[in-house]
Amino acid sequence: MKLLAAFLFLLATTSVAVQAQSGDEKDAKLFKGLDTPAAKAVLTFKQALKSGDKALAKAQLADDIIIFEGGRVERSADEYAHHHMLSDMKYLKMMESKTLEHQVEVFGNTAVSVSRSHTKGTYKDKQYDYESMETIVLEQQDGQWKIKHIHWSN
Repeated sequence: MKLLAAFLFLLATTSVAVQAQSGDEKDAKLFKGLDTPAAKAVLTFKQALKSGDKALAKAQLADDIIIFEGGRVERSADEYAHHHMLSDMKYLKMMESKTLEHQVEVFGNTAVSVSRSHTKGTYKDKQYDYESMETIVLEQQDGQWKIKHIHWSN
């Protein structure tokens, strides 16, 4: 319940902050919390996927992570590492992605990362050009931030 409350709080404050600001102030609100240890775990995970570092990417994940993507569910770090992670790495290696906004909010031992990106490139002879959204929920475990849930959508 604390996790849901934290997530709803983040969505509400982000939405209000963006609506209430304009120009440079609005842009500054689109990127916040990126210097936190929780954000660093998210950024490390993303960079590891892009560079093809399977061990580093998996190290950012909680063992019991749940990943939602494209109508599919993966229910553990091992399942993701042995199935979809490798195709994600191959795909991301061919793409150029620009982060349009990224906010990370920490609530005690829980953190929520929300971001939007624009991705473009060619993979398996198919052109891609789209915006995507990502929600990542993290939990502090034994002094380290671990990714517990990812939801990717286009």
